[in-house]
Amino acid sequence: MLNEIVLIGFYIAILLYSVIIHEVAHGLAALQLGDTTAKYAGRLTANPLKHLDMVGSFFAPLFMYLSFGFAFGWAKPVPYNPYNLKNQKWGPMLVALAGPGINLTVALVAALMARFIALPIYLKKDIILNVNEWSTVSGLISGSVSTIFYEILIIIVIINVFLAFFNLIPIPPLDGSKVLFTFFPVRIEIQAMLEQFGFAILLFFIFFFSTPLRIFLGTAINAFLNIAI
Repeated sequence: MLNEIVLIGFYIAILLYSVIIHEVAHGLAALQLGDTTAKYAGRLTANPLKHLDMVGSFFAPLFMYLSFGFAFGWAKPVPYNPYNLKNQKWGPMLVALAGPGINLTVALVAALMARFIALPIYLKKDIILNVNEWSTVSGLISGSVSTIFYEILIIIVIINVFLAFFNLIPIPPLDGSKVLFTFFPVRIEIQAMLEQFGFAILLFFIFFFSTPLRIFLGTAINAFLNIAI
């Protein structure tokens, strides 16, 4: 029971800060491109109190973890004004890609760190399998210091790769929609309508295309996990 509580704590903390750095990256990218909205809103900080959304940062991930054994969440979106960007054509896309980009960078660093931990390959594969499937929760976050550190790094990899590639789905309000609208511009009215009903469209997509989505995300996660072995 204690191991499970510790694991849930680690999981939520890693998820929380992975989401926070995702949002801060959006704000920093916007700042570099000329928009100071996030800066003056006090959102370019690692202080979680500035970013937390009670539903998306706590209740939703905790409920999902306890119900399904996995979870994802969200923080309050970092505000920015696209009309302040120096580059009106590519700026919104660059701001959008900054979030997934930082998550993939964190995942890559964590995977490389895990690769150089001195553990037998068979043990690394077992840990990855257990963390991926949450099949032996009581066995996670236990053992030697090296084993525990490896487990935590694997959780970091999985969460950050998931966040990055899930956010690249080209459906509003996800970051991938900004990429889509950059290459396939639509009228402001249509874009606003898509963003208004984007969450419902996203839920429809997740429900009816869960299998290809699972394959897509699983392939991306496994590619990074292979680096960690």
